[in-house]
Amino acid sequence: MDILMGQQIAEASLNDWRKLAQGLHARYVVDDFSAGARFVAAAGEAGDALGHHPRVSMGEGYVDLELVTIDAVYHDQDGTKHIIEWVTQQDVDLARRITEIAADHKVAADPASVTEIELGLDTTRSATIAPVWAVLLTGRAEAQGHGSPSDEIRDITGRVPNLWFGDAEEYETSHQRFHVEIYVAPEVAAQRIAAAVAAGGTVVDDSNAPSHTVIADQDGNRGVVCVDVSAAT
Repeated sequence: MDILMGQQIAEASLNDWRKLAQGLHARYVVDDFSAGARFVAAAGEAGDALGHHPRVSMGEGYVDLELVTIDAVYHDQDGTKHIIEWVTQQDVDLARRITEIAADHKVAADPASVTEIELGLDTTRSATIAPVWAVLLTGRAEAQGHGSPSDEIRDITGRVPNLWFGDAEEYETSHQRFHVEIYVAPEVAAQRIAAAVAAGGTVVDDSNAPSHTVIADQDGNRGVVCVDVSAAT
């Protein structure tokens, strides 16, 4: 199934959901764990009917859901076909059905609170070092390039954050190469950045804002606040 572009996702008007990184994310607020379990069970039945299911994380007072297709089809500019993890029409269809189920269960969505964390590592030798990180993070060599046309490390079970590799120059002195990427809903990005600055952080690069805003702490360690503006309504 072909991937959906950001504009197509935005036009779907999925009010309960936000596009973060590769998938659609939603948080639903529940009265207690049992209510959350009943809601998840109903969402699971809907997934059975469509032959597709969300990734689920539950805790006291909330249910977090992610919808992503693990074998989505992407064609690059040369026409080469890639199988990647991304949003497809089946994710949109199931998101709509889960929204209906949430209404039936009187479960409220809290889309502004969704967050996805990824790791970035700047390197000139991703193909060389990726096998080390694949087995170190996941225990599986197959995690290298899983659901991605690059050397990115993605745990098949979703236990650990994705690790992607960015371009880097060779530095004579020590230089931070790891950074954290924090994907948030578009409506809270400015608030998140302002809070980080108020806590002592510094905006060191907002040239690609609001998609990417680089924040440094007092020791110079950097994180990136990320927003998928292409899929925002």
